[in-house]
Amino acid sequence: MTLDEHTTLAGRFVRSRVVFGPHETNLAVGRSLSDRHRAYYQRRAEGGAGIVVTEVASVLENDWPYERAPLASECGPGWQSIAAACAPYGTLVVAGLGHTGMQGSSAYSQSVLWGPSRVADPVTRELPMAMGQPEIDQLMAGFREASAMAIASGMDGVELDAGPRSILRQFLSGLTNTRQDRYGTDRVALVREIISAVREEVGSDHVVSLRLSCDEEAPWAGLTPDLAAGFARDLSPLLDLLVVVRGGLYSSEGYRPDFHCPPNFNLDLCREIKAAVSIPVVVQGSVVDITDAHTALEVAEFVEMTRAQIADPDLVVKAARGDRPRPCVLCNQTCLVRDPRNPVVTCVGNPSAGFETVDPDEREQISAPGAVLVVGGGPAGMEAARISAVAGHSVTLVESSSQFGGMIRTFARGDGRSRFALLAQWLEDECRRSGVTMRTGAAVDAQDLSDARSRGELVVVATGSAARPPTYPVDDSVRWLDASEAFGKLTTVGPGPVALIDPLGGPIAVALAEALAAEGVSVSIVTPDGIVGSRLGASGDLVGANTRIQQAGVTRVLASRVIEIASGAVCVEHVHTGERSQLECEVVIDCSPRLPNETLKEAADIQVGDSVAPRTVLESIREGRFAGFTTRTSFNSAERAIS
Repeated sequence: MTLDEHTTLAGRFVRSRVVFGPHETNLAVGRSLSDRHRAYYQRRAEGGAGIVVTEVASVLENDWPYERAPLASECGPGWQSIAAACAPYGTLVVAGLGHTGMQGSSAYSQSVLWGPSRVADPVTRELPMAMGQPEIDQLMAGFREASAMAIASGMDGVELDAGPRSILRQFLSGLTNTRQDRYGTDRVALVREIISAVREEVGSDHVVSLRLSCDEEAPWAGLTPDLAAGFARDLSPLLDLLVVVRGGLYSSEGYRPDFHCPPNFNLDLCREIKAAVSIPVVVQGSVVDITDAHTALEVAEFVEMTRAQIADPDLVVKAARGDRPRPCVLCNQTCLVRDPRNPVVTCVGNPSAGFETVDPDEREQISAPGAVLVVGGGPAGMEAARISAVAGHSVTLVESSSQFGGMIRTFARGDGRSRFALLAQWLEDECRRSGVTMRTGAAVDAQDLSDARSRGELVVVATGSAARPPTYPVDDSVRWLDASEAFGKLTTVGPGPVALIDPLGGPIAVALAEALAAEGVSVSIVTPDGIVGSRLGASGDLVGANTRIQQAGVTRVLASRVIEIASGAVCVEHVHTGERSQLECEVVIDCSPRLPNETLKEAADIQVGDSVAPRTVLESIREGRFAGFTTRTSFNSAERAIS
């Protein structure tokens, strides 16, 4: 079975076997689906998605799990717009519907949370009210009315959420359902009744799908594969489609984990559930590569590739013609957006995701091509070169080192981070395929750039960053390394004790600590925060990172800052008490922010990426992308300098 093979569901045509699953986007206006939603889903339909499931809409107003969470009663016009936009491409569009119950938030609704029983959420510690029959009746009516509105708005069907954060899963699980009434003695009863009500509402000619958590990874009381198989068997006569996922009260991060979890992790689980039902099943679980997707289709009828299609909306079309899609690196840095700052969903490798109504279309050609010189072959420089070449310019990309990729390749050496090298290689390959002239070992100076500009070439400078000198006294009793340098010398850093200084709380120090510990090196991390990797919460790896480094024997020196390095030790001071202590070491690795390389700043028409200010992969590629767009409209002088 191939990804682009078509089929039918509930008598409706489905273009391909690839599903674009529901996820938070923060694209809503208030609690309504917006025109940005429409463009976002339309772009994936254009690229070959067989099924698009829209962002889960709360079926009742008292469920408000995050600030921009859609509310079904306000989604009619948005659903109508999305359905009309996706229909010409043969994509089946399904409305995601749910309620987060005790795993929601009262911060926005200012009302009590609902739950099957009085069990507090382990994350928020908030205690819900135990739902009585009136609340259960309201919930059933909410699903019924939301389904009716979705169908009236042109949706091909609905998908009911019984996944890791849903009230339906909470009724199915012994972790959260300790009731003594019939909804406790028969824990599938409420889900069965809601699906029956929805089926009655939408009829047999519209799709009813269920996203079901089949393993809460809490076998002492939670959903297990055996229990889930029984529930799936019971419910399947009422369904057209079943999406097999995992995660629950204590393991919601297992739903869409980052690169530390191997892709296709749900295959065995899906195979077990598939054996219990006779309806089509969807495999979900970090399926992001074409080869893995074809393997998944040996187990089930459909494969969910949500993050892969955020990274490249043309994934299915490219796979069909043998092209390599832009890779998803499974970093979770910008596609998981349940965050108080309300970031819009996007992708570090494809910053136009989520910004389809804002960014130009990179496929557009220009009528008057010229010549572009890009200095620096890191992610910013390669993206600038690629976008400029796709537009029709003659582009030369020069890199002073022996390989392209910059910091992406450097940090791809960290534990589990090798997927970042796939993105660097894709950018390099696409530059070559687009006709970019590429040179390594090519050092240029300001005079070279001045000469290029005099020839009418537009100059884009993406020269990256340089190590930041230590901000504390350091004597020669220890070896001091910048984090970038350390990644290149992992096997030679030890064997003596190593102290990692991490003022950022990001993934770099964690990756270095894991890599060095794997080499048998004694490692300590010094951080001013109360926990290592404090910025990893958004990517879902905060708990995982601290678990891994503790298991690896890494010492954590928390709430501390470095005062000096002398006499073979790091002197640290507690940020709250001022108490000082000594940490013996032979090597210090500083993971502080680097400084911009500004040597060619004055000779640039456009300056991008770390040469402006060292930040993340997202900013590098986004600014390189904007530079490429700028070359289309402003050639001999940069009207839109990026700084």
